[in-house]
Amino acid sequence: MLAEDIIIRPLLTEKGYDGIADKKYTFVVAKSANKTQIKLAVEKLFGVEVQSVNTVNCKGKLKRMGRNQGYTPDYKKAIVQLTADSKAIEYFNSLS
Repeated sequence: MLAEDIIIRPLLTEKGYDGIADKKYTFVVAKSANKTQIKLAVEKLFGVEVQSVNTVNCKGKLKRMGRNQGYTPDYKKAIVQLTADSKAIEYFNSLS
């Protein structure tokens, strides 16, 4: 898997914004990716040093529209903690 295939997009939530000051960044990642692959992909794409990676499998929510109902897609979320001496990710600097 390529690094671009592993990291799908950043996940921007209120809880995610609080972690930016502590160099914790949240991403939606490929469901088949493990922690080692996520760590290497973040280091390659953004040029930073990763200290740890925590992952969460998130189930889709039930959504209704009239009498029709269905589930939103499942996804995997990764919280990436950078080392103290690592530089910050530039994309998130403009958001905090």
